[in-house]
Amino acid sequence: MVGNILSVALWVAATDFRTFLASRIVGGLSEGNVQLAMAIATDISDDSQRGATMALVGVCFSVAFTFGPALGAYLSTLQVMDNNPFAMAAGFSLFLIVSETIYLYTSLPETLPSANAIQNGTANGHVKGSQAPKPRTRTNSHTILNATHFTFILFFSGMEFSLPFMTYDLFSYQAKDSGRLLGFIGLVASLLQGSVVRRMHPLKVVQMGVVSCTIAFVMLGRVQTQTALYAAAALLAVTSATVVTGLNSLSSFEASADERGNKLGNHRSFGKPFCASSIRSMILTRSLGQIGRSLGPLIFCTLYWWAGRETAYATGAAGMVAVSALVFGGLKVPLGTENVGKKEKKSSGSGTRSN
Repeated sequence: MVGNILSVALWVAATDFRTFLASRIVGGLSEGNVQLAMAIATDISDDSQRGATMALVGVCFSVAFTFGPALGAYLSTLQVMDNNPFAMAAGFSLFLIVSETIYLYTSLPETLPSANAIQNGTANGHVKGSQAPKPRTRTNSHTILNATHFTFILFFSGMEFSLPFMTYDLFSYQAKDSGRLLGFIGLVASLLQGSVVRRMHPLKVVQMGVVSCTIAFVMLGRVQTQTALYAAAALLAVTSATVVTGLNSLSSFEASADERGNKLGNHRSFGKPFCASSIRSMILTRSLGQIGRSLGPLIFCTLYWWAGRETAYATGAAGMVAVSALVFGGLKVPLGTENVGKKEKKSSGSGTRSN
């Protein structure tokens, strides 16, 4: 959070491109908040409610994604510095991040089971000194899960960054039009995560998402009307609501309590977590997901401008077919989680267990 504060503070003071670029570099090095929330979600939920708890984190992200761009666009119209037209938006972001940091420092308890064991003699309900839990039997290797996440993010993030170019070329979209489209995606994604995703097994969630993404790529390569664009956007919203959340849940199923932060950190983020056991692995290990997020826009947008929209999105669709092959052919339901979605349906109003 300190790194995020520094990043936004640089943005507030950015009157030239170099300072703004430094702000983004510091922000990138400080990323890991979403993954930290995912790690905490695994600590405070059991296997039967893991998917639903992960979906709740996704809902929060989608809601923020729905209203954040519109709020930022509005604040950017309120100029308080001639040399930095975005100073008002940056200043409000700084206020939010500082407030969040204070709240986390004063109110966020340690959720890592091993750390709680040191503090109060218990870990996941076991009395200190009792027999340690048996190692978890793994169904899906973390190598396959990480490879699936990497290839998915590689193509999906590339499409995300090229979408504003496409909407401008085809429909002359301005900032408010792009904000409306992004808001639509975020709203649909949040509704899905709050209703459908939390009641399905994570593997089914991932399968649904990659199929939706493949169809969306095909449509985006041929879209000619705004109606078709919004139809493809609805499919992208399904993807946003499902794949990453489901893969994180599957990754957590394949890790024991004392290594979830490590595995989830390798799976997705490169950052600085609060959980003690995962801090070294998350700092030293650059995640495949983040590498894909870095390379995807560069490769895909280059292809978009050199070869054209149809070729770029056809390539993306072919890549998502490969991801689908990994998901349907390489991933299986983890042992002991066969009834996860069914249990959630039966007790949808019961809420999430906490330690």
